[in-house]
Amino acid sequence: MGIGRTWSVSLLGLRGAVVEIEADLSSGLPGFVLIGLPDAALGEAKDRVRSAATNSGCGLPARKITVNLSPAALPKQGSGFDLAIAVAALAAAETVSTESIGRVLHLGELGLDGRLRPIDGILPAVLAASRAGFETVMVPVGNADEAALVPGVRVIPVASLRDAVIWHGGEFEPEVIEPILRAAPPSVDDREPDLSDIVGSADAVEAMLVAAAGGHHVFLLGPPGAGKTMLASRLPGLLPDLDADAALEVSSLRSLAGMPVGAALSSRPPFEAPHHTATAASLVGGGSGQIRPGAAARASHGVLFLDEAPEFPSSVLDALRQPLESGVISIHRANAVAHFPGRFQLVMAANPCPCGQYGARDSECTCPPHSRRRYVGRLSGPLLDRIDIQFRVQRITAAQLRMSSESAQMTSAEARARVAAARSVAAERLAGTPWALNSQVPGSWLRGPGVRLGASVTASLDRALERGGITMRGYDRVLRVAWSIADLAGAQRPDEEHVGQALYLRRAIST
Repeated sequence: MGIGRTWSVSLLGLRGAVVEIEADLSSGLPGFVLIGLPDAALGEAKDRVRSAATNSGCGLPARKITVNLSPAALPKQGSGFDLAIAVAALAAAETVSTESIGRVLHLGELGLDGRLRPIDGILPAVLAASRAGFETVMVPVGNADEAALVPGVRVIPVASLRDAVIWHGGEFEPEVIEPILRAAPPSVDDREPDLSDIVGSADAVEAMLVAAAGGHHVFLLGPPGAGKTMLASRLPGLLPDLDADAALEVSSLRSLAGMPVGAALSSRPPFEAPHHTATAASLVGGGSGQIRPGAAARASHGVLFLDEAPEFPSSVLDALRQPLESGVISIHRANAVAHFPGRFQLVMAANPCPCGQYGARDSECTCPPHSRRRYVGRLSGPLLDRIDIQFRVQRITAAQLRMSSESAQMTSAEARARVAAARSVAAERLAGTPWALNSQVPGSWLRGPGVRLGASVTASLDRALERGGITMRGYDRVLRVAWSIADLAGAQRPDEEHVGQALYLRRAIST
């Protein structure tokens, strides 16, 4: 008897590393030894594999079985290695073809009856296998549709270990078995809310258009009923469709988080709105064992909405400061670091005080001044300094409602066309650079030769910097917003009006 050798994938964040599974049968007391830094769930695979093989009619010999997971220094988590361990052990016992299993990468968890259970993270795992050069992947039937989303990979769906053994040349009679499938996701209305539902808030709608055009973060401050949540929920509808790479990344994050992934990649940007009781791990990612993406990572290429932002713990909000700058979420553990994409648009909404009525035209605030300062002060200055657009929203009046009902409202489709046109202008200007959106451009480039705006254009911005009204980071962010406003307006370069409007969108909460 020789050594059975096949392959599987170990996930760390969205990155997958191909793991070689080696099985050897030796003389001595019967036993099953698993080496190669397995976690607790993977360490229990030896009992699952032996029972599954016996109940599938292809039991393992009463020998000492040693299974090595290589590279040995790489931590490995989860039960997705079960199928690979089982076929490697059966190949060592000469039950299946060693050459056959060596050409196939195996993913799947085994039940004690030999059936294969679907696992989370199958999409990024198959994607990692494809990038490593594997052309054939064997997965549970319940994961077949999701695995098939990766182009250029032949997916072999199997319902049980017996089916896998037969496919690899085992001489057994096939048996009809009911496969284990994922539970059908609850039916939801996936229609995006339309921008035309918003009436009487033309300035706020224009601010959201600027945010969508440049990929800018937004802070909305206003009393209850002013429409902050309506504005935030309609921002994804203003964003263009995702390209193929972004759609695959979004679906991979959903797969890793254990969320349903359809039979086709979704082209619409995601929208995540965690409750204010969320922990830092649920927002940015973490967990014991396999590190899972949080709401911020799942919102990549889309919108992360934090309603009632001052109610979030300060430590949770400040965990977003690094991703807002770098666009990458890093989760550090003692023996590994997991990286997730963090290119999302942050939208925060807040009341101006505990009662919510401060600054409202039609109500009186009952909060003492120190209470108002303490409430908004829960949002740290460094976090707010990273928000490009800070806008005050007011309740609409009866006159505004009447005027709005008499005029046609802009729809999300019309706004999305304007945003797409503005983004194409920015992409043409940024061709040959690492950036595609105005929000990604560093200030040093905007202030560099060939792009620098004239002193007369930035006069109001320079005065605000000299008086301490904005920081240097805020200065650069105003420049980015000004370029987005100019792109929406079809201008070649921002002028004094565009810079003034960008400065107003930066300082509106202080007015």
